[in-house]
Amino acid sequence: MEIILLFISLILILLAAELFVNAVEWLGKLLKLSEGAVGSILAAIGTALPETLIPIIALLSGDKAHASEIGIGAILGAPLMLSTLTMFVTGCAVIGFKHKRKHKDKIVVDTEVASHDLKFFVFAFSLALICGFIPSEMKNVKVIFAAILVLSYFVYVIKLVKENKNIESDLPKFYLSFGNKKIMEHKYVIILVLIQLILALMLIVTSADIFVNSLTYVSTLLGIPAFVLAIILTPIATELPEKFNSIIWISREKDTLALGNITGAMMFQASILPAIGILMTDWSLNSNGTFLSALIAITSATLLYLELKSKKHMTVKMLLTCGLFYLLFLILVFTGIIR
Repeated sequence: MEIILLFISLILILLAAELFVNAVEWLGKLLKLSEGAVGSILAAIGTALPETLIPIIALLSGDKAHASEIGIGAILGAPLMLSTLTMFVTGCAVIGFKHKRKHKDKIVVDTEVASHDLKFFVFAFSLALICGFIPSEMKNVKVIFAAILVLSYFVYVIKLVKENKNIESDLPKFYLSFGNKKIMEHKYVIILVLIQLILALMLIVTSADIFVNSLTYVSTLLGIPAFVLAIILTPIATELPEKFNSIIWISREKDTLALGNITGAMMFQASILPAIGILMTDWSLNSNGTFLSALIAITSATLLYLELKSKKHMTVKMLLTCGLFYLLFLILVFTGIIR
């Protein structure tokens, strides 16, 4: 039954991702936002919900020391997964769909938006990493770091929203309109769009929760060690919405939305989540595992940023290279260097 639930929840996540992509594109058009803002803010925050809830729930319940470990691990794990494995999957999607893409395997992305996201991510996550080495007694200093992280996210959002490049690409039919064009011309159509968006988000969160629970049961049944589940399998599961959304947008040649969905989620999880962790835990990152995990994520994102600045475009080769950083992470986990 759990195995059946595993596959059902996977299908539901894919269905929810399609509903979400459809709603978020129409919401962006109605709000007259740029593709960069839609991908990096609306889509990113929405699809980041499953992995965002895990550390918050962990920090609000259970044994304080144990919850702190889980919370900090989850906060650091999400950006690592996005900046390495999710980028790799996106690169694979470009290759997989190149036969139906007008630009084949060339990534046509708004370089200004992508470099903006990556630059802010490297800054915010580096700040969170530095804060982890400040002694616990200096709580006031850590609170200042948390405030700067939250402020940096709002500065990042404001800069994106101020862009004037509205979505001009053809949009697919809005699902809840059921093909009725007159509905889309109604002045209150935004309410219908928000209803579909909320339904899609609820389905994403519920399906991801079922998926993680079923994955936990099946892995226990198969004798997979708990640490493998916590460090590797669960983050892969909770990042499924970003992966599916980006694959859908890559297949439709909306590369700015696809990459913005990932880099925007990275920025959110490098600023708001660490700020929560700093305020709710001692935020100590002195162990090799936590430091190396964060460093791998920052290095991968930095290389992507440097390529964008030097070549003025993003290549499939670079996205695939991000997968090597995830492979490095796995090697460090299984050799016991990252615990």
